[in-house]
Amino acid sequence: MVALNAANLDRLDPRVARPGYDRAGVSIGIVHLGVGGFHRAHQAAYLDALMGLGRGGAWGIGGVGLLPGDKAMHAALVAQDGLYTVMTRAPDGTVAARVIGSLLEHRFAPADPGGVLDRLAAPATRIVTLTITEGGYGIDPASGRFLVEDPAIAHDTVPGAVPTTVFGYLLAALRRRRDAGIAPFAVVSCDNIESNGTVARTSLSAFARLADPGLAEMIERDVAFPCSMVDRITPVTTPADRAELQERFGIADRWPVVCEPFSQWVLEDDFPAGRPELEAVGVQMVADVAPYEQMKLRLLNAGHQAIAYVGVLAGYRYAHEAVADPLIAAFLADYLREEAQPSLAPVPGIDLDAYRASLLERFSNAALGDTLARLCAQSSDRIPRFVVPVIALNLAAGRSVRLGAAILASWARYAEGRGEDGEELIVVDARRDEVMRRARAQRDDPLAFVRDPTLFGDLAAHEAFGAAYRFALDAFHRLGARGALAALVGGA
Repeated sequence: MVALNAANLDRLDPRVARPGYDRAGVSIGIVHLGVGGFHRAHQAAYLDALMGLGRGGAWGIGGVGLLPGDKAMHAALVAQDGLYTVMTRAPDGTVAARVIGSLLEHRFAPADPGGVLDRLAAPATRIVTLTITEGGYGIDPASGRFLVEDPAIAHDTVPGAVPTTVFGYLLAALRRRRDAGIAPFAVVSCDNIESNGTVARTSLSAFARLADPGLAEMIERDVAFPCSMVDRITPVTTPADRAELQERFGIADRWPVVCEPFSQWVLEDDFPAGRPELEAVGVQMVADVAPYEQMKLRLLNAGHQAIAYVGVLAGYRYAHEAVADPLIAAFLADYLREEAQPSLAPVPGIDLDAYRASLLERFSNAALGDTLARLCAQSSDRIPRFVVPVIALNLAAGRSVRLGAAILASWARYAEGRGEDGEELIVVDARRDEVMRRARAQRDDPLAFVRDPTLFGDLAAHEAFGAAYRFALDAFHRLGARGALAALVGGA
């Protein structure tokens, strides 16, 4: 057994790919806020590949954990000199391991706010990337309003306050850079949000107008916020994953990452201070990412929502188990073909029929062990961005919304907190209490759940949506998940 760290790289199993470059010769040019599994399987892996080509020496990553819960990740990465293993699992059962070396440091902001600000303000830092979750931008999903009443935001707008939020750190760093005559960095959101760069700009500008109006003008004028689309299914790492890595490859890694072989990154080419040659490792650099991100959000991410709640209600635990059920697979395929894809504009260079078909294969990858619990978590961040816009567009176009309405009804049934056999369902959501309160009122008032304008806008006022939603919710209550799907698939 070999403990993963810089001193032991040469001792690893020869089957394990590892950095073929001198990490000591790489400098930090990118700071990433919110280092988790996805970032380490995606962006950091692309940069590691670029460094392997000898082209990324100025673009090493300095990672930052902003939240108290990031302390464990910090301890694991520091103990391993920033190294970790990406273990890819293919549908045919093939497993490969690769040690990533592009993450050169990790700072835990609650314990080292000064060090984080120093790194962000350093002249060498030319890009700041974010994976802070869909809910991390403080934007009301229905109105688009920045949630200024958040206590952490209020704290960080006080002059001289030590930052605690992503916006507090970004603003303080940009102030330092302005005062020192250093050009601002570009801010790149890598979260699953439509127009994520625009959302990041809106949030930071709104925060700056509260804390430093003069700096807000500079941000809106001079800071680039390129949008991005990112894609790689990355389940939460489990103790079984760590054990498998040890057994297969002899690596003792405190926090490896497990993911599928597929990976995609589409990125708008707007980096005034320079950028790495990401196109050399397969990143699509484009003028407008919108068609690509809409494709991913409305097909892949919404597809996950289509199988998540019905899968749990039908008694399944994993995504691959759910799509192996013919009724769930048919429901997913019908939704993607009949409602999600028609809401999309053409996507340059992408065959949407082939992309849609590929999702069924990716979701059926049993080797990943992707849990439905992961897909059901934080629904109030996901559903308004992945499914609600499709329903609204289809209503406006006079198209059917019966399957999209059924996805919302499946969430509403799940949010009641009891399965079909009476077992407790663990609802994990930032709005859990309100979501469950509305779900439990729907037995008497079928539209109670979808009358929440912060999540669903005015959908409940549309007669066509209301009829489709009531039909689906009634079917889930009377017939159970599989019975409801039988009444919905195949154009029934």
